[in-house]
Amino acid sequence: MSDDAPPEPDRIDGAPHPRETERLFGQDTAQAAFLEAFNTGRLHHGWLLTGPRGVGKATLAWRIARFLLATPDAEDGGMFGDALPKSDSLTVPADHPVARRIAAGSDPGLYRITRSVNEKTGRLRDQIVADDVRKLNGFLHLSAADGGRRVVILDAADEMNIQAANALLKMLEEPPERTTLLLTSHQPARLLPTIRSRCRDLRLAPLSPSDLAAALQQAGVEDPPSEALAELAAGSVGAAMRLTHLNGLSLYAEILGILGSLPMLDRPRALKLADQVAARGAAEKLDLMLLLTDVALARLARTGATGRPPETEAAPGEAETFQRLSPDPHKARKWAKLAQEMSARAQHGRAVNLDPAALVLDMVFNMQSTAAR
Repeated sequence: MSDDAPPEPDRIDGAPHPRETERLFGQDTAQAAFLEAFNTGRLHHGWLLTGPRGVGKATLAWRIARFLLATPDAEDGGMFGDALPKSDSLTVPADHPVARRIAAGSDPGLYRITRSVNEKTGRLRDQIVADDVRKLNGFLHLSAADGGRRVVILDAADEMNIQAANALLKMLEEPPERTTLLLTSHQPARLLPTIRSRCRDLRLAPLSPSDLAAALQQAGVEDPPSEALAELAAGSVGAAMRLTHLNGLSLYAEILGILGSLPMLDRPRALKLADQVAARGAAEKLDLMLLLTDVALARLARTGATGRPPETEAAPGEAETFQRLSPDPHKARKWAKLAQEMSARAQHGRAVNLDPAALVLDMVFNMQSTAAR
């Protein structure tokens, strides 16, 4: 990708793009489910790949796309009408013509929908808009190549606005022949029920520590993840990459330090954190701070609900702080309610471009208020 090309919204900084990822770790069950549908001739036209952010949904979508465009249908038979052997893997060799074309972004049978660039501002949109989906019509009306199969990857369906979702729904209701739509979704409950009902769900699970380490090594992270990093990543390669490149462990330690000072708030520390994530070019760090705050409150509430802190500390002193602030189920409910309210306020604040420092301080004061009650 050239230096002046717009950033790809489905690429994590410092990691290869999902289309470039050779292996998919920890998702054998999901891959086997798709292969079983393909081999038995029950290939659904729409697939919803769900699971936590960063566990390999996009990588699986690209693996499926390569496989479908490179593999004849089982019922098509061979050159002399012989039945083809069943496929036992989604892997397509890197030197296969389809794999080379997809790597170059030039395969005529594949169409990709992500957030596009706003021509007026020159910046990536926050949502997938209706025009992004409607452009798919031109692709679907073209003469299909390579046996007539076409594949569409939409990453991520959660990012569609309501107009885009309705445009996609029309295509799912009347799917073109020999076309497979692959939708990734981190929060499928937020999609239109009619979209979910017209897709087959393919659930991906968080990665085990060993699979997480292997996936990170493939992505270019040489050192194995620490226990604290693995704990915060919660089985997500994407989360582990963001934590690594944005110094997320230190950021979480700062959040925990502020929680540890409650109810007597360490104001200088809170102001320093607000300034840090409000600096120019720190949008990614702000997003990570909001995510880690949500993680901290969830772990805090779970401590009170279960009567025990997390088995692995994600920062020094976490267990002691959580047991003090959330000693029982009653207090746990207070923290869980605050987490929901703060998440909604943060989403609204980001949507209306609220000053980041004000957003952070508002969150800190709400945590102080909850701790004092």
